[in-house]
Amino acid sequence: MAFGKKIRLGDLLVESGLITEQQLDLALKEQKKLGRKLGSTLIELGMIDEDSILNLLSSQLGIPLIDLTNYSFDESVVRQLSESIARRYRAIVLEDRPRDYLVGMADPTDLYALDEIQAKLPKPVSQAIVRERDLLQAFDRVYRRTEEISALAEELGQELSSGSEDLRDLLQAEMTDAPVAKLLQSIFEDAVQVGASDIHIEPDKEVIRIRQRVDGVLHEQEMKEIQIAPAVVVRLKLMAGLNISEKRLPQDGRFNMTVNGREIDVRISTMPVQYGESVVMRLLDQTRGALDIEQLGMRDELLHRFRKQIHQPHGMVLVTGPTGSGKTTTLYAALKLLNQPQSKIITVEDPVEYRMQRINQVQVQPKIGLNFAAVLRSALRQDPDIIMVGEMRDRETVEIGVSAAMTGHLVLSTLHTNDTVSTATRLLDMGVEGYLLATTLRAVLAQRLVRRVCESCAEDYQPDIYEATWLRDRLYLDASQYHYKKGKGCLHCGFTGYRGRIGVYELLEMNSELAEALRREDTQEFVEAAGRAPGYRPLINEAHQYAIEGLTTLDEVLRLAGQSREELIEETPLDLELELDD
Repeated sequence: MAFGKKIRLGDLLVESGLITEQQLDLALKEQKKLGRKLGSTLIELGMIDEDSILNLLSSQLGIPLIDLTNYSFDESVVRQLSESIARRYRAIVLEDRPRDYLVGMADPTDLYALDEIQAKLPKPVSQAIVRERDLLQAFDRVYRRTEEISALAEELGQELSSGSEDLRDLLQAEMTDAPVAKLLQSIFEDAVQVGASDIHIEPDKEVIRIRQRVDGVLHEQEMKEIQIAPAVVVRLKLMAGLNISEKRLPQDGRFNMTVNGREIDVRISTMPVQYGESVVMRLLDQTRGALDIEQLGMRDELLHRFRKQIHQPHGMVLVTGPTGSGKTTTLYAALKLLNQPQSKIITVEDPVEYRMQRINQVQVQPKIGLNFAAVLRSALRQDPDIIMVGEMRDRETVEIGVSAAMTGHLVLSTLHTNDTVSTATRLLDMGVEGYLLATTLRAVLAQRLVRRVCESCAEDYQPDIYEATWLRDRLYLDASQYHYKKGKGCLHCGFTGYRGRIGVYELLEMNSELAEALRREDTQEFVEAAGRAPGYRPLINEAHQYAIEGLTTLDEVLRLAGQSREELIEETPLDLELELDD
């Protein structure tokens, strides 16, 4: 249903008793200063919340309020409105019905927007109300830039074929209207929209591949314009201040750019490959900053124990896991909690990912001899209370870190090991004396990231015979006693069945039994003592707990355990497979 007369939101809110006349007058004055809509101004001033306004409008106008969080979109229906029109008027086509279109609008009182939308659609419009924040997220999911990227790649390919775009043009980094600049801007915008952590640009024999890592998994787009690869690489090298004439050696750099209003820090790595140069870029959203420690996803009991450990006055706390498991994110969250005026904090990083006020962050530069060990030695002369070392890479760095922990400093760092128990073995293998570790090591936190089940398309899932057998043999569990979830795939999750990731954690706190095993450098005894340690729960068990809570899938639990589907089938006894066939 549409309406034909002007609705005054302020009057409706006053009549319903949600705000006072005085509040309305104040909001109207503030609205003139800010140049925003009245509803947004009232919300920003804290006079009312968005849901109260939307529920009132829904009741007064007789139109439904629709929650887009788990709404099942039909992409072809949504695209009845172009992205520019949809974003301009904050509207989205939800249903194509026999007689009309159902259109969700953030502000259904905007008659001008309604008229413009009606003019773009071939059938009448019926309105629904939607939350603006949900609407903007829906735009990012629906209006991908795949077609735009392909079109810009084709345009750049034609420019290069005609010879009108040469190296002299590319050297002019300020030329933002150049085809190569527009193509890269579109690639970055698409990556930020879908929450990609990395962009890979890879030239092959006949195509150039653009791959984005979303929730830890790469998604690929191919372009046949292979001739554009050198131009794209040159442009990116210029942006990062790299040597554009050097194509035989790998190079690393970084640059900043603004994408969709967000300040993005881009770390770039180039490498010569068979058909040109491969480029990988890590995207860091500086506007988000470091997470609060409560946002990491740790269970309350484990979070309480971890907080207790990082508040120790001295000693060493390590965070372990493979590359891409979120170790640095956890350390930054810990630093954010510890960052107080009374504490001097120095970090040694490669590279510095997020800038944090009050913390002295040092970027290592091995080319000039400024490595982790050298910076760490100097840091100890700066009277720190807390030191964060980006990674314990070698014996020298570990020994200095242990020495710092013994002399009254709290040392936080990361290590590439698979779990908490193997950390002790790794440190001993690096040459650290067992008695020193026994004295200084306070706790080890191991972590992984698993993909979350998409809430929009999650459905009940029954484990098959192979998964049930694995659960029985590995975790000693009866699969029939639990309920699991799996996403069938929808527009919200890009038809992957997953949306977002969650951390899985394993915390091992040192006690007298563990310390004694370290002192004697008895790794077998350390492993056995860890299994008896209070509160210790292996990663795989924690991941399975998430699965039975419907947060992740059994597939992700198996992936964390390093178990492939083929291995499951091979390891399942033949009699069970015959039973399955029957």
